[in-house]
Amino acid sequence: MPLNLLLNESLAQKLVFSLRIPRLIMAALLGMALAACGEVLQMLFQNPIVEPGFLGVSQGAAFGASLAILFMGGSLLSVEISAAVFALIGLGLSFAISRLIKFGGWVLRLVLSGIVVSAIMSSGLGILKYLADPLTELQDITFWLLGGLWSTTWSDVLIVLPVVAVCLSIVLLMRWRLNVLSLNDATAFSLGAATARERVFLLTCAVIAVAAVTSVSGIVNWVGLIVPHISRRIFGSNAQYSLPGSMLIGGIFTIICDVIARTVLTGEIPLGIITSFLGAVIFIILMSREKLKVGSNE
Repeated sequence: MPLNLLLNESLAQKLVFSLRIPRLIMAALLGMALAACGEVLQMLFQNPIVEPGFLGVSQGAAFGASLAILFMGGSLLSVEISAAVFALIGLGLSFAISRLIKFGGWVLRLVLSGIVVSAIMSSGLGILKYLADPLTELQDITFWLLGGLWSTTWSDVLIVLPVVAVCLSIVLLMRWRLNVLSLNDATAFSLGAATARERVFLLTCAVIAVAAVTSVSGIVNWVGLIVPHISRRIFGSNAQYSLPGSMLIGGIFTIICDVIARTVLTGEIPLGIITSFLGAVIFIILMSREKLKVGSNE
């Protein structure tokens, strides 16, 4: 075989196995985690317009990534670790503040605390962007906030995969409880559910999965909002079917968006831009046809 053909074949193999396959796996994990978290949030809160950033997770990850870019050298590992840590801090603060609020039910308190934490993290992010060097650091922060999988490697996959696999497995095993937990507290309690404990446990697992993938991908919006609605249209409102359906559709949708981001233009378009555009278009179509619903009695 001619030398140039051998070199081309070797280069193609390296391109596929070192870049394409880990990026494909990460795109699937990203879509599955965002869609599963969106399904859990929409059912537990009985609100069709909530998504994974609802509890300050996305804003916390953005603040953590920006902090690493400014003060920790901006290496890939430091950005990933800092984003994941602050995403979990955002979740913890939401739960902590919700316990301090003295009025309303559990859902209302958590909604209000999520709004507060998101505002705090967004304010901190604004300060960091103000302090950043506009020629270097500010560009890095802005690019990370747009979302993308351009820097994904096998080491990223090996770090994220175990966390996402464990968390999503737990959510899948408990998916039948979502139908009960989506009911009001009195009804769910009468059916034998420990509502507060089970809801917190499911939320924590779903959000940890999102924090893990977000630490690599940056902020990718609309997947967790729109995919659960598509799944319920196809598989029905029973979480035993709609949750696995959401994960499947989410993985496929994110992979398609990532392919579009890589191929439409000469330079790569940030993944978050593609998911936001397609998600908004699909959301308009769904809203124009029928009222959006959540819950086991849809």
